[in-house]
Amino acid sequence: MQNNVLILDFGSQYTQLIARRVRELNIYCEIHPYNKLPENLSDFKAVVLSGSPFSVRGEDAPHPDLSEIRGKKPLLAVCYGAQYLAHFSGGEVAPSNTREYGRANLSFIKDGEEFFNGISVGSQVWMSHSDTIKSLPTGAVLLASTGDVANAAYKIENEETYAIQFHPEVYHSTDGKQLLDNFLIGIAKIQPDWTPNSFVDTTVNELKEKLGDDKVVLGLSGGVDSTVAAVLLHKAIGSNLHCIFVNNGLLRKNEFASVLQQYEGMGLNVKGVDASARFLEALAGESDPEGKRKIIGRVFIEVFDDEANQIEDAKWLAQGTIYPDVIESVSVNGGPSATIKSHHNVGGLPDFMKLKVVEPLKMLFKDEVRRVGGSMGLDPELLGRHPFPGPGLAIRILGDITPEKVSILQEVDAIFINGLKENGLYDKVWQAGAILLPVQSVGVMGDERTYEKCVALRAVESTDGMTADWVNLPYEFLQKTSNEIINKVKGVNRVVYDISSKPPATIEWE
Repeated sequence: MQNNVLILDFGSQYTQLIARRVRELNIYCEIHPYNKLPENLSDFKAVVLSGSPFSVRGEDAPHPDLSEIRGKKPLLAVCYGAQYLAHFSGGEVAPSNTREYGRANLSFIKDGEEFFNGISVGSQVWMSHSDTIKSLPTGAVLLASTGDVANAAYKIENEETYAIQFHPEVYHSTDGKQLLDNFLIGIAKIQPDWTPNSFVDTTVNELKEKLGDDKVVLGLSGGVDSTVAAVLLHKAIGSNLHCIFVNNGLLRKNEFASVLQQYEGMGLNVKGVDASARFLEALAGESDPEGKRKIIGRVFIEVFDDEANQIEDAKWLAQGTIYPDVIESVSVNGGPSATIKSHHNVGGLPDFMKLKVVEPLKMLFKDEVRRVGGSMGLDPELLGRHPFPGPGLAIRILGDITPEKVSILQEVDAIFINGLKENGLYDKVWQAGAILLPVQSVGVMGDERTYEKCVALRAVESTDGMTADWVNLPYEFLQKTSNEIINKVKGVNRVVYDISSKPPATIEWE
């Protein structure tokens, strides 16, 4: 990659959004912790400093080593980054009288600045900081202000160093994408040549070089990520790819058979393994969400080890890990961003398993995976399939797992998902599913009192899964779906609809 952008992470909740916006410009970028710079900085043509929950005035303030960056590469400092440059370069940063958070409008823009090409006074920006820059650093020139923030943007003379106190990466900054375009393409002269086709070509060549004639085992799930990973690997190594689809007993209704049928004709070498009893036995009595994830991950690896041992000279385990999996499972590359939850396909393999890991999609967001799949001619219906969690229904059954609970939730889920498809709503939703709650409630069915289970329906819209809003499904559809679930699924007498957004909630309940 000759047109890389390096994003240094200081722990901002928006760091991943910066990467998303840069990628939308067809420019490849990577996120690295501020204190763990890549060994070869020559790979990067520009650098972005993220925001941070820290204050530059605090004793615990992150201190990046910019000696090989500032003045040598185009540099864009966002929020904390802008305050850092000011505070440690002759300027002054002080607490704001009021926390500067939310929408603001540019009230002044310096004339003739390429950084603000195509952006006018009045443009809305998004602020999120409790400190503010009172005076600019040495050699700085003011570029923009808002009504409340005098030093909203500045540049350093005789350097390609720019700084802003607002967040161009969030949608609330209406010209944020234009600002990033101005900096990366206009000022840094980066060519926007990172496209799905170029990713496929580069990745296939890298896989050929990395894997050679080695045999690779891949776990297929029927979802977008593992399927696109499989097609990429098949392009690179052909028949040396051995795909395994494991039934963990936590799939959707009839999914094991339908997924195996789906892969017929795709040219992939796929073996189905029904290990449902093994998973459910291991999960018996476990209620903790992380505990369930770890059990599923362990048994999944054990099953794979059994199957891999039947493939002579298998050297690699391929996984459909994508960027949000990595970001949410560990602090970004060991950096300061918060860990939210672990993922079953992140974190390496135990010592007893003698396979190396290959993850061709680990730097892609979900929508990028879909575009890559489209460029390779995959079925649009398959590419449009909703994300489904690796641990399956285990994290949609709150509390312990039993075969009866799995059966109930499979029936509820099938009614909900089929209803979305039949009513033309499925493609308007990013992800949908049902959750079996660990509560029972009183009901009346016929002339009898019931005391049965409650299920929650969840449907969200999103671009990449990092943030999500609940979908305002028609009342008529929810009413019909609720009636059908209660009438057809024995053991359920109450249905609720989840109207929480991410953040503060997550898409899944566990």
